[in-house]
Amino acid sequence: MCRVVDLRQAVLAKNDVAAQVLRTELTARGTTVVNLLSSPGSGKTALLERELLLARERGVPVAALTADLATENDALRLARSGVPVKQVLTDGLCHLEAAMLGRHLDGWLPGDTRLLFVENVGNLVCPAGYDLGESLRVVLASVTEGEDKPLKYPTAFGLAQLVVVTKTDIARAVEFDEAAFRANVEQVNPGVEIVLTSARAGEGLGVLLDRALAIGAGGGAHAPVMARQQHAHGHTHGHSHGHGHDHDHDHDHDHDHGRDEDQGHEHDGDHEHPHVQTAAPTR
Repeated sequence: MCRVVDLRQAVLAKNDVAAQVLRTELTARGTTVVNLLSSPGSGKTALLERELLLARERGVPVAALTADLATENDALRLARSGVPVKQVLTDGLCHLEAAMLGRHLDGWLPGDTRLLFVENVGNLVCPAGYDLGESLRVVLASVTEGEDKPLKYPTAFGLAQLVVVTKTDIARAVEFDEAAFRANVEQVNPGVEIVLTSARAGEGLGVLLDRALAIGAGGGAHAPVMARQQHAHGHTHGHSHGHGHDHDHDHDHDHDHGRDEDQGHEHDGDHEHPHVQTAAPTR
């Protein structure tokens, strides 16, 4: 058991080093990375598509990288916005890692990119422990998922710098209890901002874009209590977002560093669609 724990800590420590290098490089070139985490079906692709369209309308140089176990569906949807989009197929890996992200950005990310949105694998367990070199970490939850989601996934929500609620247009139909959800978020991450959105109805659109731009302009991101507590206890798997605070990760949950399903892919190289590039994992 100790050997497993030691191996996990070594993997996470190596990832944190790679994340800090990537963050430094991207910050130096003026690129702000936004890491989007959620369960499958939360509606983050629909919301991100609207945010990318808005960024393009405002003339903000933006790009998106989306990760999935299989299929190019999300990238094809995001490419409709007309911005550079890349699909990463993780071949069964349940999360992105900093070194993996860095390799996929190399030679692809346009030099003038001001914002890079990374749509992580749909999963609130594995991705929560991996710093990607982001400057803003966002956790999304739809009104259909239940008000206790923050309590079930305390690390994901506890380390978030922004919480986004999606699909609010159907909140009444599914009897979503906003007050209970807010109370549960506050329990694991006091003071974090909660934004209500509906990609279909247009509620809250542009808030995510505005928050990311503010961070890129030097604004301070929310510093979660969980991160500060772990920093005080001397945990080594922290990362600095470069905006005046350190962000350390809780690693009490189990990480599946292997593959949870066997996915065979033949998607090496570029995709035919004009704004989408598809790549298999490089480890």
